[in-house]
Amino acid sequence: MATDFFERQAAARRSTTWLLAMFALAVVTLVVVLFLIASVVVVAAEDQTPSLTTIQSADLVAPAGIAGGALALIGAGSLFKISSLRLGGGRGVAEGLGGKRLLRDTATDDAERRLLNVVDEMAIASGTPSPPVFLLDDASINAFAAGYSPSDAVLGVTRGCVESLTRDELQGVIAHEFSHILNGDMRLSIKMIGILHGILLMGLIGRLLLRVLTHSGHSFRSRGSGKNDSGASIYLALLLLAVALLILGSLGSLFGGLIKAAVSRQREYLADASAVQFTRNPGGIAGALKRILASSHGATLSHPRAPELSHMYFANGVWEGFTSLMATHPPLEDRIKAIDPHWDGKLPTGVRSAGSRLPEGGVGFAGQTDQTEVPLQAVRQAVDQIGDPLEAHRRYAAELIASIPPAVRSAAGEPSGAQAVVFGLVLDPRPEVRRRQEQVLNELVEKPIVRLTLDRIVPALGGLDDRLRLPLIDLALPSLAAMSRPQYERFCKAFRGLALADENLSLFEWTLSQVLLRHLRPQFEKVVAPRDKHTALYPIAAECGVLLSALAYACGNDEEAARGYALGREKLPEAPGALQSRAECELGGLRKALESIRLATARQRGRVVNAAATIICADRHVVVAEAELLRGISDLLDCPMPPLLPGQRVA
Repeated sequence: MATDFFERQAAARRSTTWLLAMFALAVVTLVVVLFLIASVVVVAAEDQTPSLTTIQSADLVAPAGIAGGALALIGAGSLFKISSLRLGGGRGVAEGLGGKRLLRDTATDDAERRLLNVVDEMAIASGTPSPPVFLLDDASINAFAAGYSPSDAVLGVTRGCVESLTRDELQGVIAHEFSHILNGDMRLSIKMIGILHGILLMGLIGRLLLRVLTHSGHSFRSRGSGKNDSGASIYLALLLLAVALLILGSLGSLFGGLIKAAVSRQREYLADASAVQFTRNPGGIAGALKRILASSHGATLSHPRAPELSHMYFANGVWEGFTSLMATHPPLEDRIKAIDPHWDGKLPTGVRSAGSRLPEGGVGFAGQTDQTEVPLQAVRQAVDQIGDPLEAHRRYAAELIASIPPAVRSAAGEPSGAQAVVFGLVLDPRPEVRRRQEQVLNELVEKPIVRLTLDRIVPALGGLDDRLRLPLIDLALPSLAAMSRPQYERFCKAFRGLALADENLSLFEWTLSQVLLRHLRPQFEKVVAPRDKHTALYPIAAECGVLLSALAYACGNDEEAARGYALGREKLPEAPGALQSRAECELGGLRKALESIRLATARQRGRVVNAAATIICADRHVVVAEAELLRGISDLLDCPMPPLLPGQRVA
């Protein structure tokens, strides 16, 4: 089993631990420095010569209080920032930089539509939901990915990036950002903003206090013009406090910059390498980096909050001094040479071309040889592809998008149409079930959406290939995320009603519904990101047994299920020795099992996915619905799996 994805996830967790350790060291240093300064001031105020022999315990009360207050300020600042970032998610970060949500029906030109097409390709190819795209009205060439997980991830892209790059170069930039999503860097970056905010807060307060004193100094001094000089004394004390906070804030900024630089740089090289693997086009991302060097605007963002997020950008978004000591990104020249060792230093000139475009109309799937089955080898080695999409997946995704009926693709680009697309995917062809579902629609859904669903979307979805069902949900998610809160609540109620009207939901259909709700919920509800709780599977062995048993039943009769479960258990010996009963594998129990397994480390979740793939292959043939079921289960376990391509060669 390949370990690249799981190693990268583990490296991100180690980086988080290292970040916390460095933060603790920086905080201790700042508090100790503040305590020593305060002690010297107290002793000097009492006309003593500062020395260890003259300092009394009573002299340390005030310095200790000041140090304790600083510690509380740092802690409160970090906790507040972490809480606000968790509440806002990736969308809050993008909007904080002035980003505006870009939807297909609001895209104003070909460049914006090309950006959305590239993002959709990358999402389907990597097995992740298509993230909302925010456009920053900035002439620089830059981009970023933000969020705690793929479910609430967003992409921010500057207008300069959209308008200055060719399609291949834009693909390289977007692939770089998707690698941050897959590798766990995105969550680490968000945590870094919150954690470091505490030690930067003192400097912010110092600057604010100094500004207030500058504008109100005359008022303070006028109060001390009589016999009582208290006003001037208070003014002087506050001025000294502001200066001290500025000094400590500067020291905190130094620590923060060093920490961000140490955590971020190496992961940028990794993201560049992943982008090359994804696109199989080193010239794409290298060309984007060269174009930044050649541009008069470079990658520097003009927004006031840009420095706070400096470590998240595709390239240095702020000026970081004359030395590279606190640079969050390697020099552009070094990144280019790592991708293109033979680069002669020449930079692009002139206006970029539009580049290649998506094929128009329907085309066949890349490498497709059989629409009903997927080769066993691709499924058996599916776990090796988790988090490692290739250029073949991107090409497949582009052709798959082009094969979606135009009416459906257009509808998925705006909130009402996206609802209709999802409803159309859930509607059952059996007349008695369809009547119950149409009743649910008429009771819970706005009439224009009902008519769009029944009159346009359902006919267009007739005979839909199972390969398109999961990608269509992924493509609809950005538009669904743009719904209002009341629309979201009505949509969820109607969606559940449609799904339950069947009263006999297949495991594949249930998995699709869970994928949709899991990725949509963080956009509207406060959802706590799962944390690695289980480093081994023994504490959740029963839950693993439920999942593997449910898959075994879904792929055959009782005898075949027992055989499939036994083969899966060879890959996962922690699971119970016997196949669980059908009653234990009902959808409610399966949902709880998946929630528990999601709390295991990435490596352990990968072992579960590997066992699931073995069960699906037990009867030696895999239909498309089974392969997509495996991808859906993998998605629910936060192990994004690219499409399983017919004829695909897996290393």
